[in-house]
Amino acid sequence: MKEQWNESTATAKGLYDPSFEHDNCGIGAIVNIKGKKTHSTVAGALSIVEQLEHRAGKDAEGKTGDGVGILLQISHKFFKKATEPLGIKLGEERDYGVGMFFFPQDELKTNQAKKMFEVIVEKEGMEFLGWRQVPIHPDKLSDKARGCMPCIMQAFIKRPEDVEKGLDFDRKLYVARRVFEQSNDDSYVASLSSRTIVYKGMFLVEQLRQFFSDLQDKDYESAIATVHSRFSTNTNPSWERAHPNRFIVHNGEINTIRGNADKMLAREETMASGKLRGEIVVPLFSE
Repeated sequence: MKEQWNESTATAKGLYDPSFEHDNCGIGAIVNIKGKKTHSTVAGALSIVEQLEHRAGKDAEGKTGDGVGILLQISHKFFKKATEPLGIKLGEERDYGVGMFFFPQDELKTNQAKKMFEVIVEKEGMEFLGWRQVPIHPDKLSDKARGCMPCIMQAFIKRPEDVEKGLDFDRKLYVARRVFEQSNDDSYVASLSSRTIVYKGMFLVEQLRQFFSDLQDKDYESAIATVHSRFSTNTNPSWERAHPNRFIVHNGEINTIRGNADKMLAREETMASGKLRGEIVVPLFSE
């Protein structure tokens, strides 16, 4: 009987060396090819990521994950229901953008950051509609993950009447996000779009569904769902470093974070976008 290969007992032979073995992240997606939004798409994607434990890093105790997340379409049906008690009038589908924010746990710093974002939105010619405290279950997390957990809130921004739905509106939101990021070091914007939203955190694979009440709501419907379980290879886990990264996920460390950031900064002077000409005065990319 042939002996099964085992990385822990493998030895160097020829050009092979077991030290070259690397684990990497797990990814999955569900797409309804007819564009029909259902909760089963959301639930199915969560089930996928819950099966990716072998592609998800965790600490030595096995209680704190490297990071798990999901990217979904913004569910108008759900958010209309969720914001009605808050007195926020969203209008029709894609008439508003939703931002997912990670703020400091310090109340003063959070209030300052929220006010700063509201001012930036107004200066960019858009109407700020309000904030929503995202319903969460911190008791599902380890002490380590809970100890560095941010204050998680959603922002709602009205689409200007002279701006088309979709990409044109998302470009306006992108500018607002970049200006905010250049003005605030204590907060992180997980997503800000009129089309998609990201739910993520420093979780074990089963904790994503358990932590966010929104994802358990049957009214949350989407036609697309992308999930990611992170296996950190050369960076420490954090809430911000969990994927998806607003639009993408990847299943391998391409380089160090500083290496990637430096490469983008080196190209910054030669980068331009005709769509944003005269609208943005901060760098397109930064650390």
